[in-house]
Amino acid sequence: MPVPKNLTALFESSIRNNWDNRALSDYGGSVYTYKEVGSRILGIHDIFRKNGIKKGDKIVLLGKNSANWGIIYIATVTFGAVTVPLLPDFKPADVHYITTHSDACMMFVEEFIFKYLNVKEMPLIRTVYRIQTNELLYEKKTENLISDIGHPTSDLTPEMIRFEEFSPDDIAVISYTSGTTGFSKGVVLQHKSLFGNILYAQRNMPLNPKDKILSFLPLAHTYGCAFEFLFPFTIGCDITLLTKTPSPSIIMQAFQEIKPALILSVPLVIEKIYKTQILPLFRKQAIRILLGVPGINILLHNKIRKKLYDVFGGNFKELVIGGAAFNIEAERFFRKIKFPFTVGYGMTECGPLISYASWQTTQLGASGRVVDELELKIDSRDPLRTTGEIMVRGSHVMLGYYKNEEATKQVIDEGGWLHTGDLGVTDKQGNIYIRGRSKSMILGPSGKNIYPEEIESHLNNRFMVMESLVLERDEQLVALIYPDYDAVEKAGHTREELDKIFKGYIHDLNHRVPKYMMVSGFEIHPAEFEKTPKRSIKRFLYK
Repeated sequence: MPVPKNLTALFESSIRNNWDNRALSDYGGSVYTYKEVGSRILGIHDIFRKNGIKKGDKIVLLGKNSANWGIIYIATVTFGAVTVPLLPDFKPADVHYITTHSDACMMFVEEFIFKYLNVKEMPLIRTVYRIQTNELLYEKKTENLISDIGHPTSDLTPEMIRFEEFSPDDIAVISYTSGTTGFSKGVVLQHKSLFGNILYAQRNMPLNPKDKILSFLPLAHTYGCAFEFLFPFTIGCDITLLTKTPSPSIIMQAFQEIKPALILSVPLVIEKIYKTQILPLFRKQAIRILLGVPGINILLHNKIRKKLYDVFGGNFKELVIGGAAFNIEAERFFRKIKFPFTVGYGMTECGPLISYASWQTTQLGASGRVVDELELKIDSRDPLRTTGEIMVRGSHVMLGYYKNEEATKQVIDEGGWLHTGDLGVTDKQGNIYIRGRSKSMILGPSGKNIYPEEIESHLNNRFMVMESLVLERDEQLVALIYPDYDAVEKAGHTREELDKIFKGYIHDLNHRVPKYMMVSGFEIHPAEFEKTPKRSIKRFLYK
């Protein structure tokens, strides 16, 4: 079967080739076959035509993950319009600003969100439709409008699914993400960026038609959208979208029911499972003794691996972790028990993939090797030994920030290199080892570079620590610690006891790190740190 030559052909061929198979399902709700998805896409194209939507027009998509969200996304891209996906927890003022800034003229939104919006603050919007039903919620004028897509066509045939071809340089998505350094910018991703990400995944990630996928990462973010939705859809997978808030307990329950073949996750979810399911075992003296006995420790590792494998549904080929740094102690243990996981690296500006390696070939502490479609450069005199900024160039890289030439020039130089803002080194095999964010790097009094993420990874593995943030104050390092209050309550500790325990953690930490990385003290932080969509802490809020 020939490989499709463009982005819209990927969707067209998948719908045709998987006609009667399950395509998209809401967790515990609606189920659509590829034929039904194709029918609804054609119906949405009809809505676009009757609203006078043209190639390049911007369409805001604002709602929780759902099958209909995904259908509208594909319908927009295959029509030649531009998707502007927004996270449902954006504040109304941000939605108003971004909708206007993006020049969007139409919106698909959930009704419960729309009632908090003010269309007068979005003067370019002509019509608003409800995501789940395509019901018309608002219209600026009445001519040439329809209120719904009608019923799926029963006599639809695969040959009737034909989408226009578009240039690789045409814009597909403008992705607004809050980021870790301030107000969000609109990342302009072309058809070639999405196409390249999907094709790379098809060639390198272990999925087959009819394989089951659980999509629980936010689809408005490029990581979840590319690898839990677009890539599996073009393979012909059976994708279930978690429409509920993805708490670890709900995700675990869904894993048991769906038994996905490939799992994409951010570190936060995996580290939570590691801390709740695995670390308590090591606090048992008998287990610690047995782990020191040759032979028996192998049996224990096998048993732990089986326990972890079953937690994720017991049917997956690989667990891919991305979106933020992974705790090194958890990674070492997962490697020791030969758990099938790997760590990738990307950013919204690359739609998102920069590097990946399969779990059999990935190296400890690495984030894979740069993908085929990109060149890699470390801005350092000796990229194998001296940390420098990670830079990439190629088809995955964004066109720029929408209507923000100054911000674009700050990250894409005249040679076309994207300056990621991440710091790292590489090895002779091309593996990337990320040391930290250039904006979070602290220059110590001795002139040495300090990467707070490395210190935080030590603290975050400790009992009763939910998460931590290391800052510089008066030329000294201070740790803000947000406790795991559920664990504190179960252990029955008072505030005074907690202070003493955390003080011991800091003392132990300072015996493990170089002198210039030692932490002078800590503060208990009363609430979870504010985070970006990919669950990175918004460090700029805590300077």
